[in-house]
Amino acid sequence: MALRWISGEQVKNVLTYGHLIPEMENALAQFSQGSVVQPIRTVVPVSKADGFLGVMPAYSPEQGALATKLVTFFPKNKDVPTHNAVIVMFNPDTGVPELLMDGEVITTMRTAAVSAVATKVLCGGDPKVLAILGSGVQVRSHYQALTSVFSFTKVNVWSKTPSNAENLAGEINGTACTTAEVAVKNADVIVTVTSSSTPILKKEWVKPGAHINAVGACRPDWQEIDPDLMNSSVLIVDSRMAACTESGDVILSGAEVYAELGEVINNVKDKPKGQTTLFKSLGLAVEDVLSAKLVRDLVTD
Repeated sequence: MALRWISGEQVKNVLTYGHLIPEMENALAQFSQGSVVQPIRTVVPVSKADGFLGVMPAYSPEQGALATKLVTFFPKNKDVPTHNAVIVMFNPDTGVPELLMDGEVITTMRTAAVSAVATKVLCGGDPKVLAILGSGVQVRSHYQALTSVFSFTKVNVWSKTPSNAENLAGEINGTACTTAEVAVKNADVIVTVTSSSTPILKKEWVKPGAHINAVGACRPDWQEIDPDLMNSSVLIVDSRMAACTESGDVILSGAEVYAELGEVINNVKDKPKGQTTLFKSLGLAVEDVLSAKLVRDLVTD
């Protein structure tokens, strides 16, 4: 049987943050209320290339969506992307595979959309200064997603590679900073999306009441956030189980999880007020599944 194919270009042509951000808020709410069937992701190390293959299935009875994402992360890639992915969608009544979809664009956009949801839910007031640490694809998607929700008056950028920070700052009319400390000074919202395995953001640099989206450090032995900052912030995660199994920032710091983001959305947990909040994002399969369903429906329409 020939499977329908939806390319990355088709995904880009139909998927907007206006569509995606509300859908990701819905996905997080469903996950935390237990209406989604989703095991923790399976990760297969590929030691020869220092890479990983992840298998991420989920089923949403409410949405009638059954799919799995197959994603690879090969950080040493030079001429091809470090992240590659496909999503396979199945008929939820028969189990018959119905289509294949490029997963790279969805992974990039849904991750940023979830950070936008976290910022909208957790950030107090009207944030004006955005700091982004990193310079890869996720930096650009986070800038696009966050500026679709908030009107920042200043955007600071830092990267371990200064030329990358300069290039990105030029693209987004931001300011390239020589150090991470300078970049986050007085920032209302901070995004860490680096490939660092050691902390690059420290407690003493962050102003009280700021909101942090910690997106990198997706392995149990990697960290982006200084343990003191982890323990002094109100820690919100997408999944408790995933955070305590996969996140070096959580595991190595011993920080206590206050809530899943979906619990705050569902009003099961109170929204923190006046405190520094940190959202640790690892990515949920249901985010990919509902994103894929949204794209399928938009392409069909």
